[in-house]
Amino acid sequence: MDFANLKRLLGMQADMIKFLLGDVSGDQARWKPDPERWSILEVINHLYDEEREDFREHLDMILHRPHDAWHPIRPFEWITERGYNARDLASSLQNFLAERQVSLAWLEGLATPDWDRSIPAPWGAHLHAGDMFASWVVHGQWHIEQLIRLRRDYTIEQVKPYSVEYAGTL
Repeated sequence: MDFANLKRLLGMQADMIKFLLGDVSGDQARWKPDPERWSILEVINHLYDEEREDFREHLDMILHRPHDAWHPIRPFEWITERGYNARDLASSLQNFLAERQVSLAWLEGLATPDWDRSIPAPWGAHLHAGDMFASWVVHGQWHIEQLIRLRRDYTIEQVKPYSVEYAGTL
């Protein structure tokens, strides 16, 4: 596993997210394509909470505190429990970016992480430090894709009654 490259990707993700959300209005940030999908605000606040309560914390536990109890996370419940969609986008984005910087500094301080170190996961399998780190990077990539789709879907909604069919499909 190329630790330096994956760490670089985490840093790039912060830049991409900052760029993607830089011109989003409050209405656009709260907009949802349908009740079952997330808004931009829900995505960025999810990323913030995952940054500080899941990925870094659990990776640290695997690497340095393997006998600690796994603390559960509730990302889907947090959306409503923590009122993500009622928050301010600018401060939500800044919270995430600041927390990502904490994570990058923490990762920089890892001298020679043992990516093969593992713990029994609550769902039964063994979870390696390498699994957790790789998942952290891919999780961010998935949500960047989600933010791009939300921006596209919002644009499509805003141009109605006109069609974007000529643009093609993926």
